Amino acid sequence: MNLTVSIAQIDVAVSRPEENLRKAEALIAEAARRGSDMICFPEMWTTGFDWANNERMLSEQEKVIDRVADLANRYRIWINGSLLAPDEEGRAANTSVLFDARGERAGTYRKTHLFSLLHEHNHMAPGRSLTVVDTPWGRIGLAICYDIRFPELFRTYALKGAGLVLSPMAFPYPRLEHWKVLVRARAIENQMFIIGTNRVGSEDFGPDGAVTYFGDSVIIDPWGKTVVEAGETEEMLLTATIDIDRVDEVRKAMKVLSDRRPDIYGLENPR
Repeated sequence: MNLTVSIAQIDVAVSRPEENLRKAEALIAEAARRGSDMICFPEMWTTGFDWANNERMLSEQEKVIDRVADLANRYRIWINGSLLAPDEEGRAANTSVLFDARGERAGTYRKTHLFSLLHEHNHMAPGRSLTVVDTPWGRIGLAICYDIRFPELFRTYALKGAGLVLSPMAFPYPRLEHWKVLVRARAIENQMFIIGTNRVGSEDFGPDGAVTYFGDSVIIDPWGKTVVEAGETEEMLLTATIDIDRVDEVRKAMKVLSDRRPDIYGLENPR
């Protein structure tokens, strides 16, 4: 079963959702022209991480999300990326939404592991659950950036039957080598596809300093091979077709998931 997916590696205009939406529509149209079933955007792709203006922008974000849904429906393409959105209690949350080709929200995931190094926990409400979405290409798990450092999340998705995880990213220097190792490790150990869509450009976090993002958006297959990979500095739209059946082939050949020994791990009461 083939899935054709485009990765939109972009530089996000901070606090300028209209500008980001205009850029996105051009990329969505091009992805649809290429025959893509899905297009993936980076983390917080409509606003960036403008903590000071979170509350002001939050009130307008439902309209922005509706615009993205309309683009999915108009171009008949699935869309994923994380954006600023209110949680169930109206608090700002870093939220990955997977829209189907009719513009319906097929899945919503709020980032569960908040990036304490840049004090994300002081500005965003943490998610409380994981999200697996049933799609025409099988089960897809949703993750966001810092989640890549928590193998438990990806193993849980694998055990729930996910063969693909979508991970919008805002990964900056100097952690490029971390990214390259982590995304490949998560794919290999769980025998799944990982689509990591990172951004480029720079962003100022005020007292925490400025960061520069390194792109390197990538698709890794269940055997750990790179399907497609972007450069470090340029905006670009990459498109590739992946065979989802590859997941079952790899899992049947090497039975990592069934060879687990949860009876000895002691994870219920870790010390």
